[in-house]
Amino acid sequence: MKRVILGTAGHIDHGKSSLVKALTGIDPDRWKEEKERGITLDLGFANILYPDLVIGIIDVPGHEKLIKNMLAGVGGIDMVMLVVAADEGIMPQTKEHLSICDLLQIKSGIIALNKVDLVDEETLELAKEYIKEAVEGTFLQEAEIVPVSAKTGYNIELLKEKIRQKALTISEKSHKGLFRMPIDRVFTLKGFGTVVTGTVFSGKISVDEVVEILPSGLSSKIRGLQSHGEPQKEVFAGQRVGINLQGISKEDLKRGDVVTVPERLNLTSYIEVKLKLLKDATPLKNNAPVHFYLATTETVGRVKLLGKSELMPAEEAFAHIKLQEPIVAMAKDRFIIRRFSPLETLGGGVILDTEPSRKRKDVIMEDLETLYSGSLTDALEVKIRRKGMKGIKIKDMEGWINADLDQIKKSLDLLLGARKIIKVQDYLFHSQIYESFKNSLIDLLTDFHTKNPLKEGLPKEELKSKLKLEKYPPLFLLLSKVEEISMDGNFIKLKKATQESIDPQIEKQILSEFISKGFQPPYREELAKHLNVPEKKLSDLLKILVKNGKLVRIKDNLYLTKENYEKMLALLKEFFTKKPEMTVSEFRTMLNTTRRYALDFLEHLDSHKITLRVGEVRKLLKRG
Repeated sequence: MKRVILGTAGHIDHGKSSLVKALTGIDPDRWKEEKERGITLDLGFANILYPDLVIGIIDVPGHEKLIKNMLAGVGGIDMVMLVVAADEGIMPQTKEHLSICDLLQIKSGIIALNKVDLVDEETLELAKEYIKEAVEGTFLQEAEIVPVSAKTGYNIELLKEKIRQKALTISEKSHKGLFRMPIDRVFTLKGFGTVVTGTVFSGKISVDEVVEILPSGLSSKIRGLQSHGEPQKEVFAGQRVGINLQGISKEDLKRGDVVTVPERLNLTSYIEVKLKLLKDATPLKNNAPVHFYLATTETVGRVKLLGKSELMPAEEAFAHIKLQEPIVAMAKDRFIIRRFSPLETLGGGVILDTEPSRKRKDVIMEDLETLYSGSLTDALEVKIRRKGMKGIKIKDMEGWINADLDQIKKSLDLLLGARKIIKVQDYLFHSQIYESFKNSLIDLLTDFHTKNPLKEGLPKEELKSKLKLEKYPPLFLLLSKVEEISMDGNFIKLKKATQESIDPQIEKQILSEFISKGFQPPYREELAKHLNVPEKKLSDLLKILVKNGKLVRIKDNLYLTKENYEKMLALLKEFFTKKPEMTVSEFRTMLNTTRRYALDFLEHLDSHKITLRVGEVRKLLKRG
């Protein structure tokens, strides 16, 4: 069954609530004070059930001082019923409500000309003309005007049918985005616990699913779901919903919080927007404070205009808004701003990015145009490029923009296929970032190999430091995408780099020194002097001989031939077949070496868990 949300709009005392009651039989005024005073103070809710359609109704207050309550209700509506009293006609709040709906880009609606029982035919026709003049140029320009009387019931059934006809032309919200429901009411029910209500903005959710409440970050499980008084197993975008939350108290929640899926949406206090002022608004100066409204959230912010020092009525501009409190927002969400003091609606717009750079020099106006009016694919490419060397996870892309998840996947696949972006594990990087990283990496390795022809490669930690990868850990993942390099253990090198081979003569001299000295081999600095070879170069040569299996590294400046090392292990094992413990003196005598060498060899054996030091003796750990 199709589901549509209708919101009322109009000046105070023009009969919005009485009209809703006449249409549905439900009084949307919930509070005792509302009933006593005869005015709506907060959001009210009702519904009309048709055989082929369910219309949820959000009734909003009309008083100018209650605009913030009105704004909390209109964010999720599909169509509006503008109510105008025939005896008063268009009034200030009629115009402000209409402007707000226009700014939120509500596309469809109907006009109910109420209280026709109080006027004659001539006044009625005059009221119609004033209404047509007032809605000219707005989304209600072609809307039908239905004369009604909530008091006498005149044309109520006709209005009900006109609402149905209009609702059937509206496209239902997609269910394929991330679940998100801004909370507009919080209360407790005996036997159930905490219940929150709201209009589902996107996605769907089922009973027993885990949800996250932002901005608090509280986690909960859905105990029950209800829509229009009926229990539901699953609810969808476009429905008025009540959610029974498990393990959370009423005091932990408030209007403006958002129920969503865990770990997908991020909080932000700095947003990038396209802003438009109303044609009768006061000019907006750069850095001016404003009241900011998004769905059921209200906070205060400062507008930092981009490319302008002042925004005039009816003008548009890109801007950054620094918010006093963090909000839950996605790109493509629409918002309203009101003057800080005195309170009046200034304009509104659309969010382009929820985490833009705070440096104005980083802003590229072409990117803003793409984020505003470009395709989803183009917008995603801009976002990934803007993330730079940090990269962005796919799940964060899904939580960044208000779009269907399958459409986001399709767009990302297109970008990957065109090699405009690079995917490594669950991170995405723009190809420009990848090319820049690759070029820097190749230049670094080329310089390294030129200066260190004998070294097998650049250690990873040194590479991280030189390319400043500690600041951007995900960037290190791109190493696996660079075909020109190879990674061997802890070393990274160019594939085309040819490691300089050891001169056979110098290799023979080195090995000869080690063989002739047995278990009293030359330390590296001694060998360098003896062979007249720079110690740095000799260090590289010794490492190559270790890699080739001809030497074994005991410590940084001490090596044994492979044969002598294996002989040492054999002698060690033979010794321990006769005795359970060995002293340093016994080990020194066994190898016919000095105490200094014996201690170096034993420290190596201890570190490799071949022997274990217990007080002043050693025991054998490896007997195989």
